[in-house]
Amino acid sequence: MFTGIVTDIGRVEKVEMRGDMRARIGTSYDTGGIDIGASIACDGVCLTVVALGPDWFEVDVSAETVSKTSIPANGWPVGKRLNLERALKVGDELGGHIVSGHVDGVAEVVGMADEGDSLRLTFRAPEALAKFIAPKGSVALNGTSLTVNEVEGAEFGINLIPHTRDVTTWGDVAKGDEVNLEVDTMARYVARLQEAG
Repeated sequence: MFTGIVTDIGRVEKVEMRGDMRARIGTSYDTGGIDIGASIACDGVCLTVVALGPDWFEVDVSAETVSKTSIPANGWPVGKRLNLERALKVGDELGGHIVSGHVDGVAEVVGMADEGDSLRLTFRAPEALAKFIAPKGSVALNGTSLTVNEVEGAEFGINLIPHTRDVTTWGDVAKGDEVNLEVDTMARYVARLQEAG
């Protein structure tokens, strides 16, 4: 489990296409405190550490994961910056919301506008996920816990304050970008209960 509070920005150093994709990600984490088999959310995708170096870790990314996320079929481009978060430990502060790292789908940035010092972004979610997104609810976008401002059909808006843009990859955002979307776990369960009647 994660909180959607990004704690490092990694950089893709190497990608190999094998049976699955193997990616090496540079990090400022103390990798001496990371175990093989640990989970790290990379742009919101929960991935398992399979190799470690002094300032990098490697993960395998299955074709299934690629098909459900914004990861390109031929792998992340070398140099791409990724929002990173290590898995929650008992006693850690829950500063965002409960995030599983299991991406539900891909949303597209369809609008951008400055609003004071903040940046207002509008996203288009896949139709099947739109019912799980509510005003003042939470979503995880590229692994970042964000509050939904408004919803209109499959489109929803959020505000990015300067701090969020500075400590995540959101400072690089552009219209047309595809981002990993994880809807709020509680919204999913509420909808399931309603369906069950």
